[in-house]
Amino acid sequence: MPTPRTGRLIAVVGPSGVGKDSVMQALATATDFRIGRRVITRPSEAGGERFESCDDTAFEKDLLAGRFALHWQAHGLRYGVPKAELARLKQGRTVLVNLSRTVLAEAQAKFPQSVISLTASPEVLAKRLAARGRESEDGIARRLARRVALPVGVNAIEVTNDGPLVDTVHTILSALADQTAPDAPSAMREIS
Repeated sequence: MPTPRTGRLIAVVGPSGVGKDSVMQALATATDFRIGRRVITRPSEAGGERFESCDDTAFEKDLLAGRFALHWQAHGLRYGVPKAELARLKQGRTVLVNLSRTVLAEAQAKFPQSVISLTASPEVLAKRLAARGRESEDGIARRLARRVALPVGVNAIEVTNDGPLVDTVHTILSALADQTAPDAPSAMREIS
């Protein structure tokens, strides 16, 4: 009996406003990759990605119950990736997850993974942050000033997301195909 193929977690990281959610959605549309939905202590009407909203009490209860495969805090919010969202890995699927760079080493220890590190110019980031309307000018300035390095030992595919989304997606898919990516080349669909 053949051994079941283990899937791969693709961690998508980068500064606020770099376009992680847009890139992930475009990758999911262009491939058979799935997006892992996060639990966030942010009101559901805040917009952006599809996520499960909860308050701190519910998050803590879920954390203590062992619901999350990964969790972290950033920008005054708590984030968790439910184990159920990563169950597809056992089915040989590729799952995209918007992760914090602070949990990449933990994720690498738990799951076969690739890391996509998105960047953009400060001007593009400032424009995108202002357009989403979640932060004040001071909040945007703090986010732009924040620098978080990748953990030692975590290799990433660095991709600049300043231009057309289709170019970013093609760059990522080409880089993933160059890695030992069992489903990247065969899963690609035409994108425009």
